[in-house]
Parts: sequence; C-alpha cells; structure tokens
Amino acid sequence: MIIFGIRGYLYQLAILTLVCGRCGNPSAHALRKRVTKFTLFFVPLFPLSTKYATQCTTCGAEQKVTKEQAERLQAQGASGHGGQPYGQQSQQPQQPYQP
Repeated sequence: MIIFGIRGYLYQLAILTLVCGRCGNPSAHALRKRVTKFTLFFVPLFPLSTKYATQCTTCGAEQKVTKEQAERLQAQGASGHGGQPYGQQSQQPQQPYQP
C-alpha cells in the first residue's frame, strides 16, 4: 500500500503599504507565497506549483502577482521604500491550506 497526496503551504514574505485596487485605501498588504507539494507517506517531496499574491488587510481583496513582481515588492519592502518589512523572510510555513 502506497500513501500519496498533495499538501499546501502558505509563506508570508512581507507586509507592504500599497494602495488597494479594490477599495482605493492606502493600507497594509500581505505578500504571500503558496506552495503545493507532492507527498509520499506524508513526507513532502517536491513542489508542484508556486503562486504569489498580495492581500489587502482592509477589504481582504487578493491580487495575483508574478514571481518577478513578488521579488521586486519584497526587495522594495526590505529597503524601506513603499512598506514595512515583516522582519526576516520566513521560510517556515505559517499555516497549511487545502487547494
């Protein structure tokens, strides 16, 4: 018997101050990375997909961004231009999600 499946991980990369496209408020946005990994016997082996998004903390609107945009936003937040960084880049999953 072989047990396999997928599991999702959510990483919060930074907190940035941006103008929301939905509500128009300049507010904090969480820059997040979602990684879906293939598991074998409950051990994550390799990533199947990686997606990046920002989420407005005021209205909850989520906007997908590309990897390049996410890296640029993260660098912008770390340098102090355009937002406050959320400390060091977190490589530990904050919470699993189910795709």
